[in-house]
Amino acid sequence: MNKMNQIVIEGNVVRTPLFKETPRGTRVCTMPIAVDRMYKDHNGNNVKEVGFYDVEAWGESFGALIEKHGVKGRGVRVVGRLKQNRWKTSDGRSASKIFIVAEHMDFKPLFSQKQGTGAENAAVSISADSESESLQAEIANLEEAAAGIREEVSADTSDMVF
Repeated sequence: MNKMNQIVIEGNVVRTPLFKETPRGTRVCTMPIAVDRMYKDHNGNNVKEVGFYDVEAWGESFGALIEKHGVKGRGVRVVGRLKQNRWKTSDGRSASKIFIVAEHMDFKPLFSQKQGTGAENAAVSISADSESESLQAEIANLEEAAAGIREEVSADTSDMVF
């Protein structure tokens, strides 16, 4: 039985995601995020602590969506698992790196004047599963239909007296 290995982390994209390819041809997208933590020290002063974490997304379609939506500075929530790579350095010492393998991401809406106000700047939720793209299209269609129904109901009830 597998043990529990899950992490939920929320922060901001540090720089544009980067695509790499493994020797076997599998695509992986790497995106660093920064996570702020505020606390008071023993003197009552506010202290800001920032942690930087590398997030990896495996697969062509999942990585492409992250590359599209993961612009520098954008807020993101990542659900995934921790993974540790271990190796020996050239001088024989052991080294390791821990990173997050993403299984689901929620990108927060963009509000910057420079980045426009179109639908591409809305909140986006993506998953690593192969059905993610079709689910996103279905969700967008349902949201559009719901907006239309709200408009119809609003128009139908606007002339009612309460």
